[in-house]
Amino acid sequence: AESHISETTKTVLIPYLNGESLAQISTWPDEMRSAPGDFWQKKSSRWHYINADDNATFSFDHDHTKHKESVTNILEGIHYSIRVLKDDKSSLAAKQFSLRFLVHLVGDSHQPFHAGRAEDRGGNRVKVSFFNQQTNLHSLWDTKLVENENLSFTEYAQFINTNNSELISEYLQSTPTSWLEESHNLALKIYESTEEQISYDYIYNNTPIVKTRLQQAGIRLAGLLNTLFDPANTQSKMALTQQTQK
Repeated sequence: AESHISETTKTVLIPYLNGESLAQISTWPDEMRSAPGDFWQKKSSRWHYINADDNATFSFDHDHTKHKESVTNILEGIHYSIRVLKDDKSSLAAKQFSLRFLVHLVGDSHQPFHAGRAEDRGGNRVKVSFFNQQTNLHSLWDTKLVENENLSFTEYAQFINTNNSELISEYLQSTPTSWLEESHNLALKIYESTEEQISYDYIYNNTPIVKTRLQQAGIRLAGLLNTLFDPANTQSKMALTQQTQK
């Protein structure tokens, strides 16, 4: 994402990043899940996903985005974070919190099983064997297929980066709602094609999907941040919502 962020946006982000990079803050919401306090223990987990019926369309309750304790799913979490970052009255601490969550949730929203079925907890209850190791479908798509590439973080970031202007433009013609709809539709296809024993063919056929989703997440995160903090930058302007709000 960082290579597609404008200089103006980078300057605005300096106090919010507090000396860290976007990559470094991206894991913070997961790292904090075992932290003490009612929010982390009881409420933060629902920020990371949205479970849906197979034919569902996604929408969010605007009222749920007004307070962090009111957020019930990843889509509302994204819009809460956007709201705080846009508000000049938000404290520095609130903006740092919201940026960390926004960076993380944009990534999560592109992982198919963060928009999977409620009945199996987004693939967590679908057991599979990956190189003779027992895991589940959610973890397979969260980490295992990426780790299987045996690339460092920097190598992988460069590997999936693109400067294809047509592709970037296509990716930016989207909203957080549409990202989750894409993930949900992908999850439904993956449910159908997944075997209990993950084969080399499965890895070969599905790793490109993982790469595309990571690439889209990076481009869209940059576009979202540029839209928030560098509105004069029309090259990466994107819509933040579509007409699916309640």
